[in-house]
Amino acid sequence: MRRTYLGEFEELVLLMIVILDGDAYGVTVSHEIEQHTGRVVTFGAVHNTLIRLEEKGFVTSELGGATTERGGRRKRLFKVTTLGRSALADIQQLRNKLWKLMPDATLKLSGI
Repeated sequence: MRRTYLGEFEELVLLMIVILDGDAYGVTVSHEIEQHTGRVVTFGAVHNTLIRLEEKGFVTSELGGATTERGGRRKRLFKVTTLGRSALADIQQLRNKLWKLMPDATLKLSGI
């Protein structure tokens, strides 16, 4: 089976959905990425990424209940699928493997 590519921003969004555990929708994902990484992200970038992750089968979504603070609109809540969790585990394993291959001298020279 051919693996589906997971980009760096997709990885961040997917990780945040797991961390938010049931309260992941566009606004919370955007806010939490900014809070935890210091990276400014637009809602549109997150929204497009959520759609792309759903198309790839890494997340599912469902409409939550309507709330007064949202003017009666419902939130689209996202959850990571088994395939999404597997993709995260694969990318973590690959990154760890590559970090272990890097010589110690490289880390010292770069200040890491």
